[in-house]
Amino acid sequence: MVEGKSFWRGMLKEPRAKRVGAALFLFFCLTLLTAFQFFPVGTDLEVGQVAPRTIKAPRAAVFEDKVRTEELRREAQARVPKVYDIDPKVLESIRKDIRECIEAVIAAAKSPAQGGSAKVALVKSSLPFPITDDLAQALLSLPEGRLRQLGSYLDTLVTQVMVKGVKQEELQATKEQLRERIKLLALDPAEERFAQLIIQHTLRPNSFYNPVQTEILQQQAREAVPPVVVTIRPGEKIIGEGEVVTPEHIAKLKAVGLYHSRPSFGTVVGIALTMALLTLAFFYYIYQQHPDVYRDANQLYLISFIVVGVLLLAKFILAVDIQKWPSLGRQLGYAVPVAVVGMLLATLINTRLAVVAVALTALLVGILADNQLRFALAGMLTGLAGVYGVAKLHRRRDLVRAGFLVGLTGVGVTWGIELASQTPLAVLGPAGLTLGVLNGLLSTILTNGALPVLEHLGGITSPVRLLELTSPSEPLLKRLAWEAPGTYHHSIMVANLGEAAAEAIGADVLTVRAGAYYHDIGKLRRPSFFVENLVGNENPHDRLAPSLSTLIITSHVKDGVEIAREYKLPEKIIEIIEQHHGTSLVSCFYQKALQAEQKGIHEADFRYPGPKPQTREAAIVMLADSVEAAVRSMNHPPPGQIEGLVRRIIKEKLHDGQLDECALTFRDLELIAHAFVRVLTGLFHTRVEYPRENGKGAMSHDSDSSESAREGEGRERVAFGRQASG
Repeated sequence: MVEGKSFWRGMLKEPRAKRVGAALFLFFCLTLLTAFQFFPVGTDLEVGQVAPRTIKAPRAAVFEDKVRTEELRREAQARVPKVYDIDPKVLESIRKDIRECIEAVIAAAKSPAQGGSAKVALVKSSLPFPITDDLAQALLSLPEGRLRQLGSYLDTLVTQVMVKGVKQEELQATKEQLRERIKLLALDPAEERFAQLIIQHTLRPNSFYNPVQTEILQQQAREAVPPVVVTIRPGEKIIGEGEVVTPEHIAKLKAVGLYHSRPSFGTVVGIALTMALLTLAFFYYIYQQHPDVYRDANQLYLISFIVVGVLLLAKFILAVDIQKWPSLGRQLGYAVPVAVVGMLLATLINTRLAVVAVALTALLVGILADNQLRFALAGMLTGLAGVYGVAKLHRRRDLVRAGFLVGLTGVGVTWGIELASQTPLAVLGPAGLTLGVLNGLLSTILTNGALPVLEHLGGITSPVRLLELTSPSEPLLKRLAWEAPGTYHHSIMVANLGEAAAEAIGADVLTVRAGAYYHDIGKLRRPSFFVENLVGNENPHDRLAPSLSTLIITSHVKDGVEIAREYKLPEKIIEIIEQHHGTSLVSCFYQKALQAEQKGIHEADFRYPGPKPQTREAAIVMLADSVEAAVRSMNHPPPGQIEGLVRRIIKEKLHDGQLDECALTFRDLELIAHAFVRVLTGLFHTRVEYPRENGKGAMSHDSDSSESAREGEGRERVAFGRQASG
């Protein structure tokens, strides 16, 4: 069990495992943030309940109101009349029946049967409906012409009413209608009674219901009704407190995902897959384009923390509900400080990575803002403005300038996008100005406040921290100025030389300047053993063995590292302190030991412990240190002599292998030499000499001119200054 725990503990400390952990952290955070966006907190309201609170739409939605659509379609279907088919054979059959009735009476009257009773019986048996004897007798007495005319009347009347179709439910009404029309014919009672009986017994429906055709027409009517489309805008009230819940309310709640919202498996998988691809693409970019950042797991975690932190802030800002200014509330996405990502990463790491991180963050802000492209575009532009604003950060007030640039960009992009969306100027003017200024303020405040914390967490030194370190009020610099003033002024000169060289080759100017300020702080332990701090002409090394002097001189590197760690200086400054002499030879004491003809002398014993400079910045400090110490000990050197000395020192460092492990090229060395010569020539320019009387009444130069009796000491100081006090 113990071995298993040790194994996993060791695995988690592996750089690869830390990098995977940073990627997983970013992936899970992005997935959770976007998942909550797609699945907001739901409600369990039911139709008929009273809403306990006001519910507003968290996002825009366009949906079909299926309940209302179905109601309209049912109404359209109900308006479709039933389809009836008229059967023409029915009318022909009725007309035939009428003729047969008339012909039956005529035939009975012409019958050769003897006696009235026989003919009456024949009539009654020939008709399809019963009649009385009196009616039969009356009909037999009618002329044939009258009977045929009666049949013609009935045929006409039936044809008129039946041609439009008579349904079963309309049959009785139709019979009543025909009876009324028969009364208008002015027939005698027997004829009218006979006509009524014919209509009563022969009339039948000729219009029959067609369910198939009716259903087809009803379906067409349903399909002709378009869906009822409802548009919901962000922030729109769906239901107010105290209102009774209706089906329409439920439909709107479902449309915006607030009704019994539960994430489906497919949706969760889709969100996770999308965020995984985004994370992989981002980390692969870092792996390809910034391998030094990729190898540092702390920086990967730092990047992830910054992106996730800004997205959490965006989530909070987008959730703010401004009741008194609803138009501003709908535009709060413009106030999301995406620029914080760009400003922090450009300051702590580099600008190219900051630009990509800004693009990723802006895209995700657009997703969190209900997939609104306008907020993603605004975040992208303000983020790029933030990156540009801190690209050349040289002083703390540059952060304020960057925030002003972000705010100005925010105002411009807000006005531009909203003008294109036809937002009224009365709303756009103050809202755009407010949101832009808010974005700039948040970006400046959050960047300035987060920098110290992120520097500590990521082990990164920002330009702001370097600027603070170069302030004369820093405790360690104040101590150096008081306890070792010569070393302090030497460090100032080295910083001036190093800054000019760094600018010439495009190195980190602030790192070089801060490194130069602190490169010799180890001399605080024994300041009097270094020539620039000597008072008078007594040199303590004259009484020491060369080996001991070498040990004292070289120990200022180790002492400097210890003091730097004690004062919690950044690691990159400590590296410059450790590397600014490399493995150079302390030649003056080495030559002194050789001249003393001591035995067992090894050159390695008279070299600094190293390591050699690993960065261009450390190499610049090394060269500036050696050049300044050498030129300082010269007495009004002419420009040609300065240039020769500078090139000789650089050449010596190059041939000694001190520049083998840094990234300086021959072109860089040439530019560095030109920069050194330009600064030193300006420093040691020809001065106007003011004659003064010496003690013997003769005229001499000022105190900077050394008499010939000190020229030997001056040459010794050149050698010592280059090696011992450099």
